[in-house]
Amino acid sequence: MKPNLLLALATSLALACGSVAAQTAAQPVKVLPTQVAQPLKVLRYAFPVAETGFDPAQISDLYSRTVAANIFEAPLTYDYLARPATVKPQTAAALPEITEDGKRFVFRLQPGIYFADDPAFKGPDGRQVRRELTAADYVYSLKRHYDPKYKSPSLFQLENAKILGLSELRKKIIADKLPFPYDTAVEGLRTLDRYSFEIRLAQPSPRFHYLMAEGSVMGAVAREVIEAYPDQSMAHPVGTGPFRLTDWRRSAKIVLERNPNYRDDPYDETPAAGDKGGAAIAARLQGRKLPLVDRVEISIIEEVQPRWLAFLNGEHDLMDRLPNEFASVAIPNNTLAPNLAKRGIQMERVALVDATFFYFGMENPVVGGYTAEKVALRRALGMAYDVPREIAAVRRGQSIPAQAMVPPMLSGYDAALKTEMSDRDLPRAKALLDQFGYVDKDGDGWRDQPDGKPLVLEYSSQPDQLSRQLQEVVKKSFDP
Repeated sequence: MKPNLLLALATSLALACGSVAAQTAAQPVKVLPTQVAQPLKVLRYAFPVAETGFDPAQISDLYSRTVAANIFEAPLTYDYLARPATVKPQTAAALPEITEDGKRFVFRLQPGIYFADDPAFKGPDGRQVRRELTAADYVYSLKRHYDPKYKSPSLFQLENAKILGLSELRKKIIADKLPFPYDTAVEGLRTLDRYSFEIRLAQPSPRFHYLMAEGSVMGAVAREVIEAYPDQSMAHPVGTGPFRLTDWRRSAKIVLERNPNYRDDPYDETPAAGDKGGAAIAARLQGRKLPLVDRVEISIIEEVQPRWLAFLNGEHDLMDRLPNEFASVAIPNNTLAPNLAKRGIQMERVALVDATFFYFGMENPVVGGYTAEKVALRRALGMAYDVPREIAAVRRGQSIPAQAMVPPMLSGYDAALKTEMSDRDLPRAKALLDQFGYVDKDGDGWRDQPDGKPLVLEYSSQPDQLSRQLQEVVKKSFDP
């Protein structure tokens, strides 16, 4: 297991436009009558994987979430410069009131926040009107995750939190084969007034509100929009965020433009003490109106070489997550190559807030189960896997061995902690297999199971270049 490193390369132009956070964007241009209109500030970059759509209740992939997080807003958001990660109000007027030992949360919204314009918003006379965000929008949006129609990939987060009444309501309508009753009151989720809503949990969860800081999942959608475009919610996102979707060619091009209805929202981040880079960013951007760019153009380029060449040719302003294959030429010894520096390209190299690991199928007949020999087999495989080889050969040095499940930059991470996780100890692994009967019984050079059956491991992965390289490391790690 290892935390990965995030490497972003950006031209100096992109940095000036605010590539500090590609999810935000840039200061609007004010044009006086005697001035010539300035060109739009455009941020261009590429995704390595195609998107699927932009409905918070249905999104299951990272790249669709990246887009949706700029269209929809949750009550809270993260202070992106704070370390460890810290939440702050977004559409909420303040952090939630947490009472009853972490079982009751009250969110109070800022008045005067509006959705992007859409024909679905009509007044009594049938004319299109501006639509204000209200507490009822969040109640409706959260309930959508429980609607079996949408098969929400994020439902488990809410069900684990045990919001009173919602899981029971979902089970009942599934059993009765009925449409989800959005207007049915439930004990754990209700509006208190136009701008306030309450969430009640069955058990204490003092950090539950962190779930309400991800706009791409818990962002507010408008019921009128969902009902006006039945079965089209993945292709018709309408939110209160800084951007709106203006062009979408599936698996090819995504274009976001500034939302004219976006409120006056100045940049306000708080870097950690001693973070000189974060302090410089905050000083440069503090108080500037968001978003920092007018338009974001995202291409889908799945192969690493054309994506890298597009950046070198100036077609993209940002190279998010430099492909490992080019680390030796772009950042030899983890230093930006001189030829790139001369072109005004800058590098930001930080640890990602994630960890990559393998997992065992606990119901698999070979590696699953909880008997002593099965536990021993899994421990031996863990000790035999060559993490250093993977970091050197596959990650090109752009990862670090993990010491625990908690990745860098999160509460609980200890940079000084050293454990046996990610250490390779082949002698101990072999001794453990010998002790529990995983030995070569038929003389073919490969270990067998204690009952004499061949020890055959099945490894599932993706059909891409990175996965093929990982497969090679797996095989070499376990070869006799």
